[in-house]
Amino acid sequence: MKKRCFLSLASLALVAGLATPALRAEPASKTVVEIAAGAEDFSTLVAAVKAAGLVETLSGDGPFTIFAPTNEAFAKLPEGTVETLLKPENKEKLTGILTYHVVAGKVMAADVKAGKVATVNGKEATIEVKDGAVMIDGAKVVKTDLVGKNGVIHVIDSVILPE
Repeated sequence: MKKRCFLSLASLALVAGLATPALRAEPASKTVVEIAAGAEDFSTLVAAVKAAGLVETLSGDGPFTIFAPTNEAFAKLPEGTVETLLKPENKEKLTGILTYHVVAGKVMAADVKAGKVATVNGKEATIEVKDGAVMIDGAKVVKTDLVGKNGVIHVIDSVILPE
């Protein structure tokens, strides 16, 4: 049984207009990993995905919905956190954090509504709408529908952490 996450169409329509034309124009021939690797704003995320050994998994058939934190989102974490997580001895913790940003299935912005959503790491995240903005565990969705051949990326402004 697949679980899907949904946000109200009206709420996400406000956010959908925020996606940059360059990112929206990505051909669907690229995987979500290739899309992220090709965008400067995701260099920290890509380094983390590599350190966690998730490149092959997230380059697979999927489909995946990824709530992708930007470099600025990672910079909001306490000093030294990213460097510590990237160490080989913290691979399991890093993997848990990264898979918390992934939902099974391809969920486009127009198909999303508020509620609990099961993440790939097995824990649930909460999607809500606050003041016209779509949020997942307090992180604001700032760009939507970066479509790849194996899923979709929605960009968020903070790293979300499983409890």
